[in-house]
Order: sequence, then structure tokens, then C-alpha cells
Amino acid sequence: MNELIHDAAMLAEQGDAAAEHWRRRDLDVLWHPCTQMREHPHTLPLLPVERGEGPWLIGRDGKRYLDAISSWWTNLFGHANPRIAEAIATQARTLEHVILAGCSHAPAVELAERLLALAPKESGRAPLTKVFYADNGSAGVEVALKMAFHWFRNRGDLKRTRFIALEGGYHGETLGALAVGDIPLYRRVYAPLLAEALFAPSPDAYLAAPGESTSDCAVRAAKGLRELLERHAGEVCAMILEPRVQCAGGMRMHDPLYLRLARELCDAHGVFLIADEIAVGFGRTGTMFACEQAPAADGSTVAGIQPDLLCLSKGLTGGALPLAAVLATQALYDGFLDESRERAFLHSHSYTGNPLACAAALATLNIFRDDDAVARNRGTAVRMRDYAAEISTLAHVADTRQVGMIVAFELTRDGNRQTPFEPQRRIGLHAYRAALARGVLLRPLGDILYWMPPYCVDDDALRQLAQVTREAIVEATAA
Repeated sequence: MNELIHDAAMLAEQGDAAAEHWRRRDLDVLWHPCTQMREHPHTLPLLPVERGEGPWLIGRDGKRYLDAISSWWTNLFGHANPRIAEAIATQARTLEHVILAGCSHAPAVELAERLLALAPKESGRAPLTKVFYADNGSAGVEVALKMAFHWFRNRGDLKRTRFIALEGGYHGETLGALAVGDIPLYRRVYAPLLAEALFAPSPDAYLAAPGESTSDCAVRAAKGLRELLERHAGEVCAMILEPRVQCAGGMRMHDPLYLRLARELCDAHGVFLIADEIAVGFGRTGTMFACEQAPAADGSTVAGIQPDLLCLSKGLTGGALPLAAVLATQALYDGFLDESRERAFLHSHSYTGNPLACAAALATLNIFRDDDAVARNRGTAVRMRDYAAEISTLAHVADTRQVGMIVAFELTRDGNRQTPFEPQRRIGLHAYRAALARGVLLRPLGDILYWMPPYCVDDDALRQLAQVTREAIVEATAA
């Protein structure tokens, strides 16, 4: 027995040494995204990952870490998913890439057909009929914004140059996407480079006044949107929003009534509605797309709304490869048909419609179809709710909120929404470190912890996630 303990200790020591060696190599050459590099390696621990296995990441030190954030919300059916991996390998043996301008290939066509068949539909509204591919979520948003602006320009309406977005929203880091985002940390430095967007009040239910319901918040925010559209009548070409959850803004959640009200207001003012379902699409919120949760106009049932442009990415390939798709209506597409190339949509990316990425996306859609993944997610969401309820009683948890398989915990000094922690205390960072030391990868948004695990997470993993989250909150708030 002593020899076994000694051998295990030696292996652990070797693993730690290997991980530390890799960290040094990394920091010699890499500049990491969304990171103040001065914080590495001490303030912000770097996790050297060797491989993935379902909802788990295995470090170069041999330790297992639960990927509670689906690797930036991309991974749906687990790391190294064999069905997705095989689809990529099979495609790679046939065609790895070809220019999509003037060429076509089967994976791009089939994926477009299937996405359009799955897309949100609304009674009495012409469906989404065309797919434009891009490389990632930000690029997809750029495509949608440019399409909306260019469509009006093609018809001679040169005054519609403005976009409306929601306060607290986020749509990516490229300049167009950043312009319609409202998170100062990301946009403040680049403000001189950005187009000037209009920001409507957020329907965020966390902002509810005493006695207000989530639907009251939605109605109040919609009133602000209506006033903004009236003040800028004839100037706005499109509104962009994240249905149900403003993710990077702090997992802010709103009543689905707002989707119906926003759709109606956009129609009334001749404005395109862009739904950014990059993070919330593909079953994350309890339906295939979050737009499907909007109530009917009379409120009698859930009918869903259909946007004029739908942006998809992240989970589109199950987290395997970068790919984005922008779905558009026929009317919008027809607005670019002309003898003039200037009136064509000349936006492009070298890897537009990459066959490997399309093959991964088709395999992902097959899993949804064959495994009834959305229904299974609803069961997982119930278990997540039950585990979250235990954490919501902690003294420093001001709010616990959930939409489908997204759960967020808002941490404040004494559990009061009006008394946030001082930023210099960096509660979220302390919680991140505490969770990582216990084998769970969380990446807080400020002082907001959230769960967004892969769909293959089982009850044992959820139990560990809940226990570690509780311990991380207690440790971080005591610091």
C-alpha cells in the first residue's frame, strides 16, 4: 500500500511538472484572448489542457476539470464527440475546402436546407429562405448588419443608417458588432472607431422595480423602444437583440413577451429585426431557438416570432469548428438582385461555407434529430434548477436566475441587489480560482457565476458542479 501511495505521489509530481513546463512554453509565445496577460501566471491560473472527454477537460497534469461553460458556450455534445469527429474525418478525405464564390459543395447545400427547415417560423410571415455563411459569431453579426443597411440603400432610402440594440447587450468584437454592443469594458477604448448605435432599455428582469413582474419589465422596456423608434422615425434600418438571455452582459434574462413586442414595433416602423441566437440557439434555452418562446399576439399561447435575419454560430458545429450562418428572408435577398455588382452583397471570408465545418454541423443536427436532445435538455434543466436552489440560499447570492440550461448567480455584499461588491475585491476571480482548484472550470462575468454545461452532463457531474460552486462562493466572499 505504501508503494502505491508513493507511486501515485510521483505521478502527480510528474504531472504538475509537465503542466508547469507547458505554462512556461505558452507564456513565451501566446497572447490569449479576453485576458490581461500581466495576470498570468500568478493571478489568473492557466489551465494546460491535454484532451477532452464528454463534459470533461483533462489537463497535462492528469487532473479532470468539468467544463461548466461549454468552452465559451460552444460545446453541446461533449468534447471529442465520436459522431462529429468521424463526420469531419470522412469529409476531410473527400474535400477539405473550396472557394464558395462561384463553386458549391454538398455539405454547404444540405446544411442550408436543414437550417432553413428548422428555423423559427411565424404564422402569416414569409419564412427565412436563404443562408449566408461566415466564420464566427462576430462575423455573422457583421453580415446581418451590412445586409440590413445595404438593403435600404439599394432601394434608394439613404436615411436609414442607424441600428438599435439593447442596453447591456453584446454581439461580438469586430467593429460593426462592437458598435451595437453596450458593455463599456469592451467598447470604451474603441469608441472613436465605432458607428453610433441607438440603445433601447433592456427588458432585463433583474432591473424590476418592487412589485414588478418579468412581463411588466418587458412592457416597460418595449415602451422605451417605441419612443426611441418614434424619435428616430425613418432613420433606423434594423434592431438587433439576444432573445431571452443577454449572455456576455451578465446572463441577464428577460420575459419572452418582449420578443413579441419588439417584433410588432419593428414591423410598425419598417425596421428589420435581427435575432442574435449565437449563444442561445440550438436547444440551450429549452427550445431549438429562443425566438420560439414568444407568446402569440393575444397572449393565449406560445407561438414564437420569426426574425428577418437570424445569426447562428457557437453550437452550430457542436463546438468542433468555427462556423456561422445568417438566415435571411426572400424579400431581403431579392433586394440585392440587380445588374449592378455594387448592388450585390460582396461580403466574403476565405473559409465561407468550409466543408469540414459544414460536415460537423450536419453531424450536430443529426444528434439533435436522433437523440431528441432538446427534450433531454429540459430534464437536465430541471435538475440544474434543483441544485441551484440549494445555492440560492447563500448569504451573498442576490439572485438566482435560469432559462433552460443557463443558470446564473448574482453575488453581492449582503445578498442585496443594491450593494454590489467593490470591483477591487474581484470576487468573481476568487471564485474562478477556488472552483478550478476543485476541478471545475467556471469563467465568471464580473461577480456573476453561471452554469452553461455541455448537454451530455450527467447527474454526478451536476452534483459536483453544485457542490464546488457553493464552496467557491463561500471561499471567494470570505476573502
